[in-house]
Amino acid sequence: MISLFALLGLVVGSFLNVCIHRLPRRESILWPASRCPACQRPLAWYENVPVVSWLLLRGRCRTCCAPISGTYPLVELTTAAVFAGAVAVYGLTWLLAVRLLFASALVVLFVIDLRHRILPNAITLPGIASGFLAAWFLPPGWLSSLIGAVAGGGILLAIAELYYRVRGQEGLGMGDVKMLAMIGAFLGWPLMVLTLVLASFAGSLVGLTLIASGRGSMQAALPFGTFLALGALVAAIAGEPILAWYLSFY
Repeated sequence: MISLFALLGLVVGSFLNVCIHRLPRRESILWPASRCPACQRPLAWYENVPVVSWLLLRGRCRTCCAPISGTYPLVELTTAAVFAGAVAVYGLTWLLAVRLLFASALVVLFVIDLRHRILPNAITLPGIASGFLAAWFLPPGWLSSLIGAVAGGGILLAIAELYYRVRGQEGLGMGDVKMLAMIGAFLGWPLMVLTLVLASFAGSLVGLTLIASGRGSMQAALPFGTFLALGALVAAIAGEPILAWYLSFY
């Protein structure tokens, strides 16, 4: 079963690559068919086999020899690992389907924010609605989902406003606000808070490392949505044990 879901993850990851490439460009994710970004030649079916095609083509277009980013197989392999891990954690349940939808959205947002510093409304806004709708029938329940969405968006909105008033410049974008609201809708407010803590810690650690190495400064903007995606993925898979461990100290 785990192997089957890993294969499914590879296929889904191939589609997520399409979303990652086209959404920032405001292009349709359904039409036209996949093509080389450089020469625009439509790809044959055997050039779309996840991971394998990239390896056989040695990371280059068969026609124009333009390089094909290694991000493509990485996204496919990551999605395969997430799908395999999710079925191991949740089993064949309706919650599994919801968590896989959520994880797929996180993968897309992770890469797009890392590349372009944007978090598309086409992912975050339907994500908020989908998470809240699913919560009427599945964990975390509609009340926790509602609190998570409102508090998640509200917390980052307040932080962004405070930062702007103190520093006179934007520190967080509205995309981050909507993304945390989406996370709260899917996971509920306790895991939303955990996500924010994990993302803030990871972002601070990376920021300090960049400053210490001379490759960044206090004014350097980091893609916070990327860290939110990582934190949310950890919270979705291991959040309950982490919270139980933390609360055991009180």
